[in-house]
Amino acid sequence: MEEIQSQSDNYRSSSSSASSPASRVPSSNFFYLRKPGSVRQPISFEDSPEWEDTDIDVRVEEGGDSINVAITPTSPSLSKLNSGSLPSPPLPERAVVARKIAGASVVWKDLTVTIKGKRKYSDKVVKSSSGYALPGTMTVIMGPAKSGKSTLLRAIAGRLHHSDRMYGEIFVNGAKSRMRYGTYGFVERETTLIGSLTVREYLYYSALLQLPGFFCQKKSVVEDAIHAMSLSDYANKLIGGHCYFKGLPSGERRRISIARELVMRPHVLFIDEPLYHLDSVSTLLMMVTLKKLASTGCTLIFTIYQSSTEVFGLFDRICLLSNGNTLFFGETLACLQHFSNAGFPCPIMQSPSDHFLRAINTDFDRIIAMCKNWQDDHGDFSSVNMDTAVAIHTLEATYKSSTDAAAVETMILRLTEREGPLLKSKGKAGNATRVAVLTWRSLLVMSREWKYYWLRLILYMLLTLCIGTVFSGLRHSLSSVVTRVAAIFVFVSFTSLLSIAGVPALLKEIKIYACEESNMHSGALVFLLGQLLSSIPFLFLISISSSLVFYFLVGLQDGFSFLMYFVLNFFVCLLVNEGLMLLITSLWQHVFWSVLTMVFIHVIMMLSAGYFRIRSALPGPVWTYPVSYIAFHTYSIQASLLGLLENEYLRTSFAVGQVRTISGLQALRSAYDISPDSNSKWENLLVLFLMAMGYRILVFLVLHFCVGKHVSVLKFCRDTNNPR
Repeated sequence: MEEIQSQSDNYRSSSSSASSPASRVPSSNFFYLRKPGSVRQPISFEDSPEWEDTDIDVRVEEGGDSINVAITPTSPSLSKLNSGSLPSPPLPERAVVARKIAGASVVWKDLTVTIKGKRKYSDKVVKSSSGYALPGTMTVIMGPAKSGKSTLLRAIAGRLHHSDRMYGEIFVNGAKSRMRYGTYGFVERETTLIGSLTVREYLYYSALLQLPGFFCQKKSVVEDAIHAMSLSDYANKLIGGHCYFKGLPSGERRRISIARELVMRPHVLFIDEPLYHLDSVSTLLMMVTLKKLASTGCTLIFTIYQSSTEVFGLFDRICLLSNGNTLFFGETLACLQHFSNAGFPCPIMQSPSDHFLRAINTDFDRIIAMCKNWQDDHGDFSSVNMDTAVAIHTLEATYKSSTDAAAVETMILRLTEREGPLLKSKGKAGNATRVAVLTWRSLLVMSREWKYYWLRLILYMLLTLCIGTVFSGLRHSLSSVVTRVAAIFVFVSFTSLLSIAGVPALLKEIKIYACEESNMHSGALVFLLGQLLSSIPFLFLISISSSLVFYFLVGLQDGFSFLMYFVLNFFVCLLVNEGLMLLITSLWQHVFWSVLTMVFIHVIMMLSAGYFRIRSALPGPVWTYPVSYIAFHTYSIQASLLGLLENEYLRTSFAVGQVRTISGLQALRSAYDISPDSNSKWENLLVLFLMAMGYRILVFLVLHFCVGKHVSVLKFCRDTNNPR
């Protein structure tokens, strides 16, 4: 304690430019000061309203001996906001006023989260954190990197990994329960948007995936979400742009991801880093928009790294974390007073959030060690010249013994002493509806994504044209049999290899699925059915156009039945290859490694397909079993050659010399080992179809257990004294 006291005294003497707590507090020059409300009424819990009901405006602040609802904004920051001091985005003409939302009180008590192997020194990422969030307010979880902000947010929302353990209690409206689907929204730090859709289209399809009911109701909630996030000017613009036109900026994209959760009209909204990768203007616009959203009654809880003074003034309450320890919880002004009481007053010209992070971020110790001999114009390189570990210990000890911590405990007790009504789920769309929505949305995306779909179709046509011209002009002779076999092998192998160009598009679909599945907007089976149904028209278009070009350029005999069989065989081959690409992309979730793996697999399959060396002559242990049997090239080429035999060489014989002749079957088998059974071509087609289904079953398992494994039901552990 003597070391802490000496370093605190050293800090006080070195920060002469900092104001004293008395001079720091009420000053109209600071935007972040807040005063108690003037008009108050007792709060009453309201049940979740139905879609056609009118919601109640709830603004909650703490003060006195009870929880009160504020009808008029009383903070100077809100007064400046209403008076026009801040840039507030104006509502467009004929805009619909945002509907009020009945928020919910959220309390977390003695919350501890352990993640095995997360940190070297301890598995506890969050340690005995307590706090609350009230309707109509913004509660921010602030701290340096790796302080446990996102983990605490996920723990409160019930979205921890299944291997993580949480100890403590969470109350919603005074009842110990987890929030149901539709009662809360969660926005990840990084979300994948569909760039080929407009903002209105993207939100409308999201509403179709989330909400039950009629289409007209979903259109109305989409418009409400657009107006709530100030996206009216961008509603009809493509998110990702088109051709050489740029897409929407990062600020608008971030607001779109929030608007996607607002279509459910949640009571509580969790946002992980809403200011992630935003500039100062976009940051202020985002926070003003969120403040307006909170004024409708929604409970907002989000994490933040640091903020400007103007943004800091918009917060209602702050939970300050460092290394999982709660250094403060309470109103923003009280946090300034807390730092002053601990011996770390905020300098006049410094942002409060910058000052907080400077005092508790251990990364600054390395900077001070590097620059300890440097001097600037004002003396020391930094006004905070004490060890951050000592500062953290001082702040934590000061908070535990302060009236702020006692006030938090009192407020938690009052919020949990009586139970309000449980939040009701608004229901969700059925699986059949979701499959139809995903199918139609994917078809719309395919029609607009020229780079991944239409360009692939053009490349298929060019490759088929090259193959057809190389093998064109074949006569009906013995030597042409081997050449036609080579043409079919090249056509099947090279077109399948060209399909790898679709890996980026599949990876984007998987990322969108992971984003939607994390919020229970989709599922593995729904995604696979929608992806399969939407890919069938595109693959069939490729198969019929490429097959027609190849068929007539190579000079195969006219036969409608064989032509249709050839198209069907190539279509099923593409379907198998699409399933294989989906499986590899789901496993890697990286473009480079997925493409590299697909190229390697295709080369191995081509080597064992029986063209370079017949299957019976391949080495048994590896190449025959199992490689040649799992290579779809083998069955596709066999099916094509059996159709070719039936169409061209079944009743044909070729002269060998002047005495001996061989049948068309013998000539074909000399180039490729095929079965003479007439039913073999349908058996090969059946094997291809089963492989297509088998790959998708494997994709379902990967998506269910790997891609979406971070979404799990939170296991509540009441014993806080024996963490694992």
